[in-house]
Amino acid sequence: MKDFSSLKDVARKLGATDVALIDPGEITVRDELARMCIEPRCDGYGRSMSCPPHVGGPGAMRDWCREYRQALVFLVEVPREVAMSFERNEVLALIHEIASGVERAAKKLGAEKARAFAGGSCKELFCSQYPECRVLDEGKPCRNPHLARPSMSGHGIDVARLQELAGWRLPDPREKPKEGSMAHFTGLVLLD
Repeated sequence: MKDFSSLKDVARKLGATDVALIDPGEITVRDELARMCIEPRCDGYGRSMSCPPHVGGPGAMRDWCREYRQALVFLVEVPREVAMSFERNEVLALIHEIASGVERAAKKLGAEKARAFAGGSCKELFCSQYPECRVLDEGKPCRNPHLARPSMSGHGIDVARLQELAGWRLPDPREKPKEGSMAHFTGLVLLD
């Protein structure tokens, strides 16, 4: 198995708070999580190539989890107030940037089929000023292929479980958030 530990440093330099390498076979994929893109309807649904119904969904993710040998999971921690404000999109854009940067670095290390996933619709994050997705509506290349990555939600990835696999302590969702508490955003890169 290839040594991808140097990719942890890449992720940190790009802005990750923490990084872990895990076994992709342990990633939990749940159909009902991907269905949440449809009902209740997510604003990103059908609006870009990185969101359902234009992604492989849970079936493809399960196949990839069997095919790939390692997975890099990264965390970006921000104050809860940021996660609940308009600044959330900046954090989600950062998740795409880190994921795509790690994917490119992995390919340079020989992981030719490295595949990155992020959260949030690339349409909303990178092309909100345009009425439609250029790929879907015009059949032209993506305006931001160096940044836009497929949706983790659209593939049914259980992000809370992913964070647990990485060893990160999560706040208890049953407890009221304390003042100064942090929110966690996660990205994933599958490595061959």
